[in-house]
Amino acid sequence: MENDLELKYKAGKVKAVVFDVDGVLTDASLTFDEDGKEYKTFNAKDGQGIVMLNRTGFVTAIITARQNGTVRHRFNNLGMTKLYEGCKNKIAALREFMVEYNLDPEQIAYMGDDLPDICVLKKVGMPCCPQDAVAEVKEHALFVASKNGGKGAVREMCDFVLKATGKYEEIVAAIANRE
Repeated sequence: MENDLELKYKAGKVKAVVFDVDGVLTDASLTFDEDGKEYKTFNAKDGQGIVMLNRTGFVTAIITARQNGTVRHRFNNLGMTKLYEGCKNKIAALREFMVEYNLDPEQIAYMGDDLPDICVLKKVGMPCCPQDAVAEVKEHALFVASKNGGKGAVREMCDFVLKATGKYEEIVAAIANRE
C-alpha cells in the first residue's frame, strides 16, 4: 500500500468515482423471495457520500455484472451519472466510460471487492476496496477502507476523495446550512 501522501496526491486527481455493487454498496448478501425476486440493502451513509460527490461535480458510476431493479432504483435515487449493469466484461464498460466522459485512468477511483474487479482496479488511478474484500483484491488496492462493504466503506472512500480534492468542507457547510 502507498504512503498517505502519495495516496492523497492520487485522490486529489480524481474526477470520477465508480463502484461495484454486491460487496461494496451492499454487504454482499443476496436475498430472494419465493418467486426469485432479489432484494438488496444499502447503507444510507454510503448514499450520502455519493450524493456529496455528485453535488461537488464528480462523475459517479456503477459497473456491475448483475442486473437488478433495486440497483437501478438506488442509482436513480442517488442521482448518479452512469449505470453499467449486466457487465460480464467490466474493462469494456470502463473504457466506454472513459471515452464518454473524457477521463484518463488516473482521474478514476474504483471500489471493488472480489476477483471480477481486479481487472478494473489494475487500470484506474485510485483502486479501492472495503475491509472485507478478498485478499487478491486487497493486493491491488491503494485505499483499503476500515469498514466493510455495505457498512460504510463507500462513505469512507467518498470522504477521503472529497478531502483530498479540497471539496469536503464546502459540501459539509452547504448541507449543514440548508434551511
